[in-house]
Amino acid sequence: MTPPDARRIEELSLNSSAPPGQLLYDGWIVRLAPGKAKRARSINPFFPSVRPLDEKLGYCAALYEQAGLPLLLRMTPFCQPADLDAELERRGYGLLEKTSVRSAPVAAPRERAPEPEPLGEWIDAVARLRGSTAAQREAHRARLDGLPLAKRALALREGGDVLATGLTIVEGDCAGLFDIVTHPEARRRGHGRRLVAALLATAHALGARHAYLQVESGNAAAIALYDGFGFTERYTYAYRGREGTG
Repeated sequence: MTPPDARRIEELSLNSSAPPGQLLYDGWIVRLAPGKAKRARSINPFFPSVRPLDEKLGYCAALYEQAGLPLLLRMTPFCQPADLDAELERRGYGLLEKTSVRSAPVAAPRERAPEPEPLGEWIDAVARLRGSTAAQREAHRARLDGLPLAKRALALREGGDVLATGLTIVEGDCAGLFDIVTHPEARRRGHGRRLVAALLATAHALGARHAYLQVESGNAAAIALYDGFGFTERYTYAYRGREGTG
């Protein structure tokens, strides 16, 4: 099967991370969920616009202030207009962390996919590993409960304790890997490799033949892990926001 191009991967990512609190304003996908992940509480300038930029920023700033969230814009190679990034920089919107979007083919696994976790219990485990607030945990739950795509939550345990988590979300023949989190005291012990292998086996069982994921560009250990599964960089994105936001 033909692998998805970069723009299609971005569409898949947007679909897989869509929160209930989402609006469309003059070509901007405005997300207002109080989640831990920035992709659920930022603006995606994905479609053409016609309104003046200052007018749009003012309107969106009021929405985010009302929601009690910092104004963030997610800048990808697909943002429109092409000079938007430079215009935001000129207005004092600084760059936050850079993220790499990577993809790989999904081969037939050597072992069967493991049984999925109950979603509610798994969300609680992810929140504990991340140190999420109660509001962030419930926003995560609401987003996944409302997602109209096949999803399977996985966890690795030791002595009853969850050491690592991950999620496979499938649309068509493509799977996104999300929420890959390992307990700080359990790192460098091969749990991440076992988890990614299980996520890919689950994706294959659900009919996916291509996978994508997102990882912070400065996370050398995670990138090395994903390199071992054949993931290569397709594009990068970063967030822009006022000083002190994040």
